[in-house]
Amino acid sequence: MATAVTVRRAAPADMSAVGQLGALLVRLHHEFDAARFIAASAGTAKGYGAYLGTQLQEANVVILVAESDGDVIGYTYAGVEGWDYMALRGPAGVLYDIVVDPARRGQGVGRQLLEATLAMLAERGAPRVVLSTAEQNEPAQRLFASAGFRRTMIEMTRELTSGE
Repeated sequence: MATAVTVRRAAPADMSAVGQLGALLVRLHHEFDAARFIAASAGTAKGYGAYLGTQLQEANVVILVAESDGDVIGYTYAGVEGWDYMALRGPAGVLYDIVVDPARRGQGVGRQLLEATLAMLAERGAPRVVLSTAEQNEPAQRLFASAGFRRTMIEMTRELTSGE
């Protein structure tokens, strides 16, 4: 039986585990489309965790972790942004990352993280929440659709060079 999961604000001590999960996210996206998404390197986990650590005290940023038996098993990274004329949208919460340890997927952890993140973005005045998800990430798309998200944009990519 799965142990209880607690969702809480992230702390500096969580950033190593968050960085590892962030590196998983980078690797997964690169596997989906190596031409579009960057590859993870030996320093990705450390760099990802260090960057998110700098965001912990930002007033418009929400970073939450899901914890079970003292282990961080997932996280979200989101923020409240103002008007964005490039994206043709008004103020919104933006969900940048949501990641759950692969061994704990399918147990409701992602849903718990998502709901807690949406609540915190609403508390910060976000009138809506937008996100992007990889075309191939069907499990994430199902989670978002079941939480009331609708499709509004499609990113398309064309390579202009061979990349070599």
